[in-house]
Amino acid sequence: MWRLEARPAPSRVWVWASPVLALALTTLLGMLLFAALGKDSARGLQVFFWEPVRSVYALGELGLKAAPLLLMALGLALAFRSNVWNIGAEGQFVMGAVFAGGVALAADASAGGLTLPAMLLAGAAGGMCWAAIAALLRDKCHASEILVSLMLVYVAVQVLGYLVYGPWKDPQGYNFPQTRLFGPAAQLPRLMDGSRLHAGLPLALAGAALLWVWLFRTRAGFAQQVCGLAPAAARYAGFSSRRALWTAMLASGGAAGLAGALEVAGPLRQLTPNVPAGYGFAAIIVAFVGRLHPLGIVLAALLMSMFYIGGELAQSRLGLPKSITGVFQGLLLFALLACDTLVHYRIRRGGR
Repeated sequence: MWRLEARPAPSRVWVWASPVLALALTTLLGMLLFAALGKDSARGLQVFFWEPVRSVYALGELGLKAAPLLLMALGLALAFRSNVWNIGAEGQFVMGAVFAGGVALAADASAGGLTLPAMLLAGAAGGMCWAAIAALLRDKCHASEILVSLMLVYVAVQVLGYLVYGPWKDPQGYNFPQTRLFGPAAQLPRLMDGSRLHAGLPLALAGAALLWVWLFRTRAGFAQQVCGLAPAAARYAGFSSRRALWTAMLASGGAAGLAGALEVAGPLRQLTPNVPAGYGFAAIIVAFVGRLHPLGIVLAALLMSMFYIGGELAQSRLGLPKSITGVFQGLLLFALLACDTLVHYRIRRGGR
């Protein structure tokens, strides 16, 4: 008879082996799912795991999807390490896109090279302002930041809808709910000819390096983590839990807003109702699959972007519904939660 036995201390090996085992289980479950749907399992795995990396153009698309996921997951990792549960990164992403789009629409030709930096700053400010609402309500009213940040997602989507259906609607857009295309000065330069990959990916990778240095090599990063792990010890050491709350919410909101600005300045080049693509919720999975560590998050963001591209290809090549992407994301999350049991428990064979 098999049973679970508590470990005397969490296993360092399984902390990192668990995501690998979860990916293997997700792959196995995916094969069974393809078979149940009457599809070729080998072809399904090829679409999800080979097609996104088979060419230079495919790698560019992979990086394009990974950039916003990586930025948002880095911000969320900081918040979660601080025991601050910002679940509304999707709304902060949308508001970052709205703020950046407003700058792009207001800019004229005389702004020149200042337009793009102003858009990125405005996007980060928009995400921070939206996250600050949840931080303020928790700080002053002890409201749950989980519920507040989540509900603000739907408010942000409605704000975007009002603008693209109303005052910002393109009069030359044949009545489609969209703004006019941004000018060349409001578009991110592409890194490679024949690819849509832009400067957002190097920016996100630089953010991962900066977060690693701040978390593990500075006193402020240490204090931030102590406030999340042991609030009583943090108070005894003189660390401010209130400062940790505001730092976590503003940093995660700013990262999500910057990701939104990069999205509208990069592949979209205008505001449409399709700006909210679910990146904010997928970034939560990316953060936990990456173990809230910058290096792990980089790898998890690439994996999640493969799921996005694989889901799009599965629609066109295998005739599967759009929801297949969410199914793979959910399978990975539940497999990770199951495998994480091995971090604190070992499997033993013995009596009752």
